[in-house]
Amino acid sequence: MSPSHSFHLHATSTHLRWSNAIPPALRVPSGAEITLDLPDGGGNQITPANAATALSTFQFGLTDPCVGPVYVEGAEVGDVLRVDVLEVRPAEDFAWTAVFRGFGILCEDEGFGEPALKLWNLATAPEDGFLVFKPASPRILIPYAPFLGVVGLAPAAAGELPTVPPMPETGGNIDTRYVTAGSSVFLPVKAPGALLSCGDAHAAQGDGEVCGSAVEMRARARLRVTVEKGKGWVASPWVLTAPSPRGAGGREYMCLGIDPDLREAARKAVRGVVAWLAAEWGLGRVEAYMLASVAGNLKMCEVVDMPNYTVGCSIPLSIFDS
Repeated sequence: MSPSHSFHLHATSTHLRWSNAIPPALRVPSGAEITLDLPDGGGNQITPANAATALSTFQFGLTDPCVGPVYVEGAEVGDVLRVDVLEVRPAEDFAWTAVFRGFGILCEDEGFGEPALKLWNLATAPEDGFLVFKPASPRILIPYAPFLGVVGLAPAAAGELPTVPPMPETGGNIDTRYVTAGSSVFLPVKAPGALLSCGDAHAAQGDGEVCGSAVEMRARARLRVTVEKGKGWVASPWVLTAPSPRGAGGREYMCLGIDPDLREAARKAVRGVVAWLAAEWGLGRVEAYMLASVAGNLKMCEVVDMPNYTVGCSIPLSIFDS
């Protein structure tokens, strides 16, 4: 049997804890291609039909479901599993972004304590290459860049770990927007068979995912998994990004946050972007917070001039189509 296009996992093969004791849902040879049907990061709890009540009944215990585990033959402790992301595409024509009470980098700031929900139309996003954040005054378009938020292997230790925090060695909910089609993720194997699981696909996200959610979508992903020997220096998730088109980039507006506490510096930077979007572009503060989460990028600009760190939060000016 050829490994190409031979293996598939349905969204019913999910788990909500990381553990090397979870029985494999699928067994594949090294070099195999796998397709996976993935629920969204909220466990499919939010739909257009229940949008009015979804946040009031939302169960955080069902978030970040992972599809797997996949046992990769030949993967031994000390090896590296290379996961080539071949395709990530929406499984439905909608997605969502939400502000949840008690979650997000500004959750303690006034005005961001109440839940808020935004629905997105994905029907033409793959063809258009963008998502419509706001249709007019100003028209704001977010580049469509689907990726996998969760890519991880079973941990070495016995017991169970929650799926929301990323694991330092074997990944999981890394929410790194560079894990798009054309990229590769390298993960250190800590359990026989590697035991790969994936999930939490996003149609777009800014670096930092500052409001706590991105453009959350149900998806189908196509991956290739390959065992690599003799790479013991890989001690945490590493990413080889997809090739960038020539001429990519453009001007950005960046707000800096400076503080001896790194998290507070990041908060200051995000607050600045929210204030700028409200003042210059007429967005509501919660709307601006969501925009910063799906299109803004947090950057560590300075980490040596102690006692203060400098963190920037930038918005690409190309999203404003007015």
